[in-house]
Amino acid sequence: MVLGRAGLAWAAALLLAALGAQAAAGDFDPYRVLGVGRSSSQADIKKAYKRLAREWHPDKNKDPGAEDKFIQISKAYEILSNEEKRANFDRYGEAGESQGYSQHQHRQFHHFHEGFYFDESFFHFPFNSERRDTSDEKYLLHFSHYINEIVPDSFKKPYLIKITSDWCFSCIHIEPVWKEVAQELEALGVGIGVVHAGYERRLAHHLGAHSTPSLLGLINGKITFFHNAVIRENLRQFVENLLPGNLVEKITDKNYIRFLSNWKKENKPHVLLFDHMPVVPLLYKLTAFAYRDYLSFGYVYVGLRGTEELSSQYNINVYTPTMMIFKEHIDRPADVVQARDMKKQLIDDFLSQNKFLMVARLTNQRLFQELCPVKKSHRQRKHCVVLLTGEGDKFAEAYEAFLTFAVANTKDTLKFVHIYNDRQPEFADALLMDEEKYRGKSAVVILERRNNAGKIAFKTLEEAWQGSKEDNFILLDLLDQLRTDPGLLSSETVLADLNDELAPMFLIRWLYSMVDYISDCWDSLFHSNWREMMPLLSLLFSALFILFGTVIVQAFSDSSDTRDSPPSEKEETSAKTEKNDASFSKESNSRIPKKGFVEVTELTDINYNSNLVRLRPGHMNVVLILSNSTKTALLQKFALEVYTFTGSSSLHFSFLSLDKHREWLEYLLEFAQDAAPIPNQYDKHFLERDYTGYVLALNGHKKYFCLFKPHRSVDEGGTLGLCEDYNSSLHTEARGKSSCSPGSRSIKNKLHKLSFWMEHLLEGSLQRFYIPSWPALD
Repeated sequence: MVLGRAGLAWAAALLLAALGAQAAAGDFDPYRVLGVGRSSSQADIKKAYKRLAREWHPDKNKDPGAEDKFIQISKAYEILSNEEKRANFDRYGEAGESQGYSQHQHRQFHHFHEGFYFDESFFHFPFNSERRDTSDEKYLLHFSHYINEIVPDSFKKPYLIKITSDWCFSCIHIEPVWKEVAQELEALGVGIGVVHAGYERRLAHHLGAHSTPSLLGLINGKITFFHNAVIRENLRQFVENLLPGNLVEKITDKNYIRFLSNWKKENKPHVLLFDHMPVVPLLYKLTAFAYRDYLSFGYVYVGLRGTEELSSQYNINVYTPTMMIFKEHIDRPADVVQARDMKKQLIDDFLSQNKFLMVARLTNQRLFQELCPVKKSHRQRKHCVVLLTGEGDKFAEAYEAFLTFAVANTKDTLKFVHIYNDRQPEFADALLMDEEKYRGKSAVVILERRNNAGKIAFKTLEEAWQGSKEDNFILLDLLDQLRTDPGLLSSETVLADLNDELAPMFLIRWLYSMVDYISDCWDSLFHSNWREMMPLLSLLFSALFILFGTVIVQAFSDSSDTRDSPPSEKEETSAKTEKNDASFSKESNSRIPKKGFVEVTELTDINYNSNLVRLRPGHMNVVLILSNSTKTALLQKFALEVYTFTGSSSLHFSFLSLDKHREWLEYLLEFAQDAAPIPNQYDKHFLERDYTGYVLALNGHKKYFCLFKPHRSVDEGGTLGLCEDYNSSLHTEARGKSSCSPGSRSIKNKLHKLSFWMEHLLEGSLQRFYIPSWPALD
């Protein structure tokens, strides 16, 4: 009895759930979702859909219910954009996807017997593998299959791939649209693939899909994700956008002659499709992508004004799609096909039989291998008749005669090709043996490839080819003999691979690669999962940090440009108006940096012991040597140069007057190698030697010093000769010639590289000069 009551309770609960689900399904109103009326036009519906899709797209709207809302919007638009589904909804309140539900409601419950029983289709969840649609099974991809087959094949056709998984409600929602679009696009030549993320996690991660469902396109090995609403029109447009934009050229009366005449430059037949559709059909674009290495494609919209001459020239039926192939002769097509409904199979058969010119030019090794395949058996012998010629009008007659002969004698076992000797010199030399009789003339060679390593058997016509009747008879006779006597090709040689004449230059290839890389980065920045972007963003911010860090450090450490600014007008005026040593000293003291910026004290006999002799271990005193005439300029430059090193508490900064303590300095310099010569009583200019700008780093405890000798500019002499406004008291006699003291800029240049010397001082990499004891400073 208890079991019976429990069964009744369960049955009641399940019945309520079923009724609730049915009510929820019946409450879905696409008009209310899109906010349009029942009489709204397709333009109004589309406008409302675009506005709502932008507002509720999960990538832009972070609301937790944005994804569900976006799905409802897409479903509503899918119903209302399809006139048949819209009519069904208006009549029956549903779009036709769940018809018959009410007819089978009575089967959901069975009679109760010692409990209760309900059919497993009660909830109708398609997660069970037995109930899942098997239409995707033929499209399932595995990692090795994707890498080895799908990626190489994507260079011939684009692929549309769906990433799905079990227990994915959104996957169920897009299934009807996916099935319809997959069937339609596959018939046009688009590859279809399905990846089950639950079983192929490695492949899903390789594709960059971190959620399901995900749709992506693959072309030329490049992956592009789909980010719009899953409806038929969007998916078709997505696949079309994957294709390059220059596959098909629009042809009119003005450009058709130029287009067809490019066969010689491009070495390809040219295809023209005449149709009454204003837009190039997707099937034609896909075909152009598949055959782009062999053919050039043009499209003629016969309903457009400006194509009448073209249609009349080739006698086109404007009511039936017509496809023409033009080869060496642009006045008449080499082949034509007409059909009211052109299918992919018909187009493929038509184009595959016309992939090459009648006498194609060998421009690369791939083309040579396709036109002249390796002999596989005696029954599959294929021979190539090669015209070795040159470019220009001189060889035009011989080429035209060879082309006429080829058109008249084309067979399945015989291919006619030509080659330019100057563009493929190794090929020509191997066949002509550099014989003098062929120099500057055309020659014909019959050859057969024996293996893929380049070995061939060949025979060269004994005389140069001029296209005469006699030449035609000789060549025709040799070809007849070759059918019965393969040993006619008595010569053998090994050919090197042909040069790729049509390959773009390295710079152009590099530019194309850069454009593709920038395009990939741009697309990834706005569309890819942030997890994928983290390595790129990390690299970008690291590079920016290093760049700005280097700039900031350089701004503080490099004083060669920023610190060597010319003196202000006030300083120049003050220097010109100084009249004596006292006023000069007062001006100098005002320019010494104040305490807290750079403290520079004069080294005298009063503070000599405390600042040097009894200096604490590990401390050094950096002493600038100056004179009264250079005091201001040198102290200003010295303070700027050592400013960045004042943070070290072990460094002290002083200056020493050369006028007062020259003997003390010369005693120290005797211990420095080649720093100062030994005094000579016959050297009358010795006492006038200029030591201004010297800098000594003195270690009082360990009794050694390091020496900085000033930077001497090459134009210093010229600068000295230009000084005119200094007071006569600042003038000195040097080597018997009268000159003035250096200008402010030339004096500052003496300490030009002092900051670098200070860096080496702190590193301990400077040479040290030791002394027995510090001399007295008198």
